[in-house]
Amino acid sequence: MDKSEAEVQAAASKLGGWYWVWLVTGVLWVVVSLVILQFNTTSLVTVGIIIGAMVLFAGFQQFAMAALAEGWKWVYIIFGVLFTIAGIVALAYPKNTFTAVADMLGFVFLLVAVFWIVEAFAIRGSYPLWWLNLVAGILMLGIAFWTAGQFLSTKAYTLIAFAGVWAMFHGLTDIVRAFEIRKLDSAA
Repeated sequence: MDKSEAEVQAAASKLGGWYWVWLVTGVLWVVVSLVILQFNTTSLVTVGIIIGAMVLFAGFQQFAMAALAEGWKWVYIIFGVLFTIAGIVALAYPKNTFTAVADMLGFVFLLVAVFWIVEAFAIRGSYPLWWLNLVAGILMLGIAFWTAGQFLSTKAYTLIAFAGVWAMFHGLTDIVRAFEIRKLDSAA
């Protein structure tokens, strides 16, 4: 066994016991997406709080990834800081959050798309399903440009639908990642 194989096995053993974290967070993201998709525009405060909590949780998740990552830690830390700040502001002003996020939805989707694309290339060498992040990022990029050209009332409905879709993508990606990490641990 050469040095790189030993490093991969050590990393797999280190992460392998934590696969359940991705599984639990993935299931939670899917549940959040189902809750969001049941709301209508009259529950602006509730949707604003859920968006704030989702963004804050995504920030914490990025810090956890930075702690576990071997490389590209700075990317996870930068996005962790940005998501955390945005989540705190969103929770402080939930009604304004809904309106503001709906108004700048195209830009928010652009940020998410850029993150997913950068993350895909960052994990390309170590994660065989890295292309899922790339495909999701490219799809989100198209949605970002489409959304930027809509009116505010259309953006409000779009926000509810795509916040749910975003959470669903995030949850499914985490669930797949959990099983891949468990598979790596079993192989090690």
